[in-house]
Amino acid sequence: MRVLVIGSGAREHALVLALAHDPAVVALACAPGNAGIAAQAETYGVDVTAPSAIAELATRWRADLVVVGPEVPLVAGAADAVRAAGIACFGPSAAAARIEGSKAFAKDVMVTAGVPTATSEVVDNPAKLDAALRRFGPTWVVKDDGLAGGKGVAVTTDQAAARAHAMTLLDDGHPILLESFLDGPEASLFCLVDGTTVVPLLPAQDFKRVGDGDAGPNTGGMGAYAPLPWAPPGLVDEVVAKIIAPVVGELAARDCPFSGLLYAGLALTDAGPQVIEFNCRFGDPETQSVLALLRTPLAGLLHATATGTLATQPPLEWSDGAAVTVVIAAEGYPGRPRAGDVITGADTDGVLHAGTRRRDDGAIVSAGGRVLAVVGTGDTIADARAEAYRKVDTIHLAGSHHRTDIAERASVTT
Repeated sequence: MRVLVIGSGAREHALVLALAHDPAVVALACAPGNAGIAAQAETYGVDVTAPSAIAELATRWRADLVVVGPEVPLVAGAADAVRAAGIACFGPSAAAARIEGSKAFAKDVMVTAGVPTATSEVVDNPAKLDAALRRFGPTWVVKDDGLAGGKGVAVTTDQAAARAHAMTLLDDGHPILLESFLDGPEASLFCLVDGTTVVPLLPAQDFKRVGDGDAGPNTGGMGAYAPLPWAPPGLVDEVVAKIIAPVVGELAARDCPFSGLLYAGLALTDAGPQVIEFNCRFGDPETQSVLALLRTPLAGLLHATATGTLATQPPLEWSDGAAVTVVIAAEGYPGRPRAGDVITGADTDGVLHAGTRRRDDGAIVSAGGRVLAVVGTGDTIADARAEAYRKVDTIHLAGSHHRTDIAERASVTT
């Protein structure tokens, strides 16, 4: 199988690494890729916002399967363009990708399907904002209705701060979603979906805020771990039955069946799991931890998902133990990151590249906000955590920062 991966982050590096070890894969490419991905796959330049360019590359490269990593090309219709070219594609249509592209659409789907989630209200006019804010709180959740790279959400007990965030979005022409606050630990559950069949992966937990102790602004994710030793028994089965399956059914009923990776961001409340958000692709950085534990060859799973034959696949096999991922970010992130700094120590096994490029002189330099994702595995979360931070200590990037408490609480339960 010839497999083309679309994207340039650590999530795509994790996908490429898993596919590179799959004997069914005879050729592997990634576009645009990064300095680390280039060691495992051919890399090609492509405009990921242009579905026609992705389809043209897939055709020219003679791909048997295209795996679209990021949400932006999926929402733009990349999977539709690839399928129209007669090539199997892992990723939902633009219509189904609205589950992530529009939070208002996702809420409407959930309400219709009877899925437990926070109450919400869409505000598209600044004149309506103050009255709407009074209907929520005392913890306010303000979300950009569209794509925001994981950084369009404000969760605050300060109404003035909530209003300021909302006004910034509204002034830029972005409708917002106000939600009631869901209390309880968060979890991420990825599910392979081929339109009807649902196959869940291991649940994981990510760390969205930039600083230790969940301090500071939201980011695209500063770390993750899997599995969740503290999760209640039967959590995955409950989420699939009460959340994933009803949403998959509702999308099919709306003539936009979902095919690809459906990612439920959950709050495990006293009343049971409730949906914080849906994403239409593998999450970053949870993917790095989840795929580190997957023993089932990945290419066959993704191809079966893309071709509607997921029900024929055998049960998934997983490694025992745990995986912990720590993200190393550039100075300035999640604001404007500093770029062009030399990175050393990034050629270790388990170090996945995100925002990197290779300079003309051969040096690997930073080229984004989240620069590296460092994965440790072990018999327990404590072991995996120790391994991840051991690797982090061998890496040097001037001005970089990372959280020191990834999976710390979970490590004491294993």
